[in-house]
Amino acid sequence: MLDLRTVLATVSLLLAPLVQDDAERLAAFGKYFQIRELGKAGEVTPHWLPDGNRFWFAEGAPAETIIWVIDPEADTKEPLVETKGFREKLTKVLGHEPPYQGLPFAEIATPKEGVFDFEVEERRFRYTFDGEKLTPLPAKDPDQAKRDEPRFVRKGFAAGSPDTMEARSPDGHWFARDEDTDLWLRSSRDDQSVRLTEDGTVDTPWRVDDARWSPDGLVLAAARADLRGVARVPIVHWLENIETVEFAPYVKAGGRMPRSALYFFDVVSGERVLVEATDRPDQYVFRIGWSADGRELLFMTMDRIFQNLELRAANRVTGRSRTVLTESSQTFIGALHFNTTWQGRYTPVGDDGRFVWLSERDGWFRPYLYDRQGKLLATLTQGEFDVLRIDQVDAERGWVYFTAHGEPHPYDTHLYRVRLDGRDHRRLTEGFGEHQASFSPSKRFFVDSHSTAARPPRTELRRVEGTLIRTLAEVDPKTLTDAGFVPPEPFQVLAADGKTELHGLLYKPKDFDPNGKLPVLDYIYNGPFTTWVPRTFGDGRGWMAGATAQAGFAVLIVDGRGTPERGKAFQDVVYRSFGQNEIPDHAAALRQLAERDTVLDTSRVGIFGGSWGGYMTIRALVTHPEVYHVGVATNSVADLHDHAASPIEGYMGLPQEHPEDYRRASSLLLADQLKGKLLLIHGTSDVNATFSATMKMVAALIEAGKPHDLIVLPESNHWPRGKNQQYASVAQLRYFLEHLKSRTPAPATGGD
Repeated sequence: MLDLRTVLATVSLLLAPLVQDDAERLAAFGKYFQIRELGKAGEVTPHWLPDGNRFWFAEGAPAETIIWVIDPEADTKEPLVETKGFREKLTKVLGHEPPYQGLPFAEIATPKEGVFDFEVEERRFRYTFDGEKLTPLPAKDPDQAKRDEPRFVRKGFAAGSPDTMEARSPDGHWFARDEDTDLWLRSSRDDQSVRLTEDGTVDTPWRVDDARWSPDGLVLAAARADLRGVARVPIVHWLENIETVEFAPYVKAGGRMPRSALYFFDVVSGERVLVEATDRPDQYVFRIGWSADGRELLFMTMDRIFQNLELRAANRVTGRSRTVLTESSQTFIGALHFNTTWQGRYTPVGDDGRFVWLSERDGWFRPYLYDRQGKLLATLTQGEFDVLRIDQVDAERGWVYFTAHGEPHPYDTHLYRVRLDGRDHRRLTEGFGEHQASFSPSKRFFVDSHSTAARPPRTELRRVEGTLIRTLAEVDPKTLTDAGFVPPEPFQVLAADGKTELHGLLYKPKDFDPNGKLPVLDYIYNGPFTTWVPRTFGDGRGWMAGATAQAGFAVLIVDGRGTPERGKAFQDVVYRSFGQNEIPDHAAALRQLAERDTVLDTSRVGIFGGSWGGYMTIRALVTHPEVYHVGVATNSVADLHDHAASPIEGYMGLPQEHPEDYRRASSLLLADQLKGKLLLIHGTSDVNATFSATMKMVAALIEAGKPHDLIVLPESNHWPRGKNQQYASVAQLRYFLEHLKSRTPAPATGGD
């Protein structure tokens, strides 16, 4: 999310060289983001109370905070406490008037019924409803508090990867970590450490990442990596007095993969046993967790090209594993989409070993019910729509609750439920848009927040059968309109094949001449693991597009073929064809929109995106120079040989097996076809798409004699942050202002 103050500060530094009109447009870009904050008034985060039905949420600014308690059974909304009387009690205990006018805190803990704990001025208190008693709590032992919390192990390798923290045992008495290539256990009682292994090396280190404790806390499942033969890429720290270099293991497409052998450790005896089927070459291992009885660890293995998946269960004593079920595909099983959603593939049902399995085997993501041996018991949905996730399973009452695209509009997202035998499938939520549900622990109620990119959030309380109890929060759309919000316009077009329906959004400035012309920007990603068109009000992509539009552009976002959530056939278009259909689809969408809307000026068209969006931006300029005239590509690759293996091999196979497919996808080989203006932006510490990928594109452009522009972001990874992010965002907009905002629109000229 862009920070408004930093954006405005950066904008002010860049205004001077611009004409007054463009300076105002650039300033409008920065100011637009503050409107997003108004939508938060329609959001509610429920905190469920110990009875499993009631919940609380905080409302209002710090100066007037109220904590409401909702009782779904009685359909009541009451303040947690009477504010005036509570503040008087707190004044007596503190010895002075607490700050603000409302409650001077917005978070509480509910250790049991009838009480809540809170903190004010770094002091802890407990309020007891029975007797309306407010008492101080003893200060926490700071040393013990530090011992009780998982400690940092290392930063996540790639941008977006979570940091590695110590793994806490179920009883909280032990924390597992890796240090100097070996595994250690730390006691929370006295902070003493015990070494579990002594044979780790730089090339074969033990890792605590995603380690799993058994329910009884006696067995730890952890992995040993084998990095021998795996390539390293350099990360140069340019800003130090004497530059230093660190080398990170990095598997490019077709390169040698590390192995990740999983072991069970008996933490009492220190003995370890290899988990069968995990020490195989060219595969990924995904740890699901322990069975309810703690006897087996469930995990999945996937081959490197994402065509063969196994669900397995390993015995905690012997390490032997059994195959529960298998999946295979002639194209790919999710690929990168699988990497980001694998946790949701398996959902346990009760304690008897049954589970719900999400699979795309018949062309649509749908849930299947299995027993612990892998016997299919029921197919839970029918029809041509994708189930996105399992939200809740109520084994006692026999229901599965799930979110799916089950409506006529392919991207409308609702909550549904179905019985465990596949009967009584029905929708539970209302209102066009994307719905997010939070279930009560009793599984009798849920809180539903929903919005669209054009409509602010509304939050409702419902019974599990879908009956509306009350609206908890909503925003009057007029409030947003008065603040300058311009809702995007939804559109439908046909893909380049002339028959496949595509959906997108078009953003325009608040005030523009309907008889005039607007230059057009295509905000692109079109990576095959996610959709890109915003579907919620708070989606940052929509705000980037909307803010950019306020600078005097029409901005379009469309999900072309090859993206998920539209069925397997829609996504399979990308298989071994990366870079072949995405730009034709976007160009077709632009052409159809311009035919309908004369305000769109197709003689002034820009395109921008990051990561895969950067790849597509370069691709657009070198394959369709007659359509796209200016582009800004951030943190991109231009040749898939430079791509990390796991995000691309599932879609393209191995380069040594399909060299022609990789050659066709290379924009390095098409550098001489560049005719428009191209700005390349890349962070020097990027290990998602390495800095060398942009350097190779620069070299290809130099070889072809093609002018281009380059911005380097020192010490920035794949997701620029802070001043790097703000500088890149404003520089991107300024680039379009300079090259597309001419008063006399003209097609792009040749670059040589």
